[in-house]
Amino acid sequence: MKIPVLRLDPELSTPVSAHQDDAGIDLYARIDADLSPGEWAMIPTGIAVAIPVGHAGLVAPRSGLAAKYAISVVNGPGVVDAGYRGEINVILINHGDASVALRRGDRIAQLVVVPVASVELTEVEQLPDSERGAGGFGSTGK
Repeated sequence: MKIPVLRLDPELSTPVSAHQDDAGIDLYARIDADLSPGEWAMIPTGIAVAIPVGHAGLVAPRSGLAAKYAISVVNGPGVVDAGYRGEINVILINHGDASVALRRGDRIAQLVVVPVASVELTEVEQLPDSERGAGGFGSTGK
């Protein structure tokens, strides 16, 4: 699948997957940011994309940042709708106990493009039965 990308900051690298079969495309920080423990910040990536109709882009955390520094995406995953044409921003949070310095050009998140179904909700008087029923959080054990 080819996705048009507009580089809003020509000095940053064009986002790519590290390996041909990777699910995510690396997103880079357009600005420097220092995150203290518990602090969050919106970091621009310097790109805009045209996700094809019938798909969405999911802005997901990078496992390396999470494992090393407890950095994650606040609304992870963030959703980039097919009709959105603005700059992709990533809301990062520091869940760790030390400050983390993110620098311009650092890989901060990944964009995963997935198919989405067109959904129309239909109001009903009662839902059909299922094996699980209304069992919610923790209903299937530890």
